[in-house]
Amino acid sequence: MEALLWIYIINATLLIVHEIDSAYWHEWKLFKLPGGIGGFLLIHIPLVLLILFGLVQLCHAGPQSLIFSLFLSAAGFLAFILHMTFLARGGKEFREPVSISILIAIMVVSFLQTGLTVYLLANG
Repeated sequence: MEALLWIYIINATLLIVHEIDSAYWHEWKLFKLPGGIGGFLLIHIPLVLLILFGLVQLCHAGPQSLIFSLFLSAAGFLAFILHMTFLARGGKEFREPVSISILIAIMVVSFLQTGLTVYLLANG
């Protein structure tokens, strides 16, 4: 379970850094979200709260901790797929090497996290 805790921390960090990058690229415009930067920031309050709550659950080996881990890795897959789709369609956002590297790292870590989480779910 300790290995999963560290993988969760790494993925959470990558996803949060990606969201900082998303603010730079005005992601609310990309997804046509209302409220501009203010709305974008407000949406992230419950998201970051859920990420941190999942971390607390993993620290205490709470019964739903593995579910939170699966949700975080799913968020990683979703971020990668959505942004690579935008890039493939010619989007100008997230083309910086560090932006792409973060997205690739999220995908790799999400695969590791999902695999370990499923293993722990299957083997109690």
